Amino acid sequence: MTFSWQKVLGGEGAHGMLILSPRAVERLESYKPAWPLPKIFRLTSNGKLIEGIFKGETINTPSMLCVEDYLDTLGWAKAIGGLAALRARVDANAAAIERFVADSPWLGHLAIDPATRSNTSVCLSIVDPAVAALDADGQAAFAKGLVSLLDKEGVAYDIGHYRDAPAGLRIWCGATVETADVEALLPWLDWAFAQQKAGLKAAA
Repeated sequence: MTFSWQKVLGGEGAHGMLILSPRAVERLESYKPAWPLPKIFRLTSNGKLIEGIFKGETINTPSMLCVEDYLDTLGWAKAIGGLAALRARVDANAAAIERFVADSPWLGHLAIDPATRSNTSVCLSIVDPAVAALDADGQAAFAKGLVSLLDKEGVAYDIGHYRDAPAGLRIWCGATVETADVEALLPWLDWAFAQQKAGLKAAA
């Protein structure tokens, strides 16, 4: 299993973490690739797992401040109640947006089926008929303008849709985000939409 530090708990984006099961270790120790591996990818030496990698020894030299930062984050997570508390924070954040979307005439979930929705990276679509009637480029421009307004006001940063995703918003609701901050954002979404919609009408 692999994961990156910047997901959910934040932290340095350049680091990936690797978790090996006993079966994975057994496979590593018994498998000999037919091609040479760069040193940074080698997890075995002389047919045995290089256990030092998992005990703090480094191949290249990352910033130890990054490690301490993540250890501090894990300490915070443990102090507030561990995994259960982190999940509760994420669920509360996503629920705040869920309530807002349920009452919104212009916003909907990108994932129609609730079972397929992320509660951390919450992706939303602009379902207002006038915006939905625009072509793909027009919808993307509308969403980009909305996001830009929020950025200029210092309200929210980097909440635009993924590059290859349908036009809309993507709001991070991970465990490090305070629900009060999510709730403070929501009226601003209505404001930014109204501003963009007014510009759309004026252009027409």
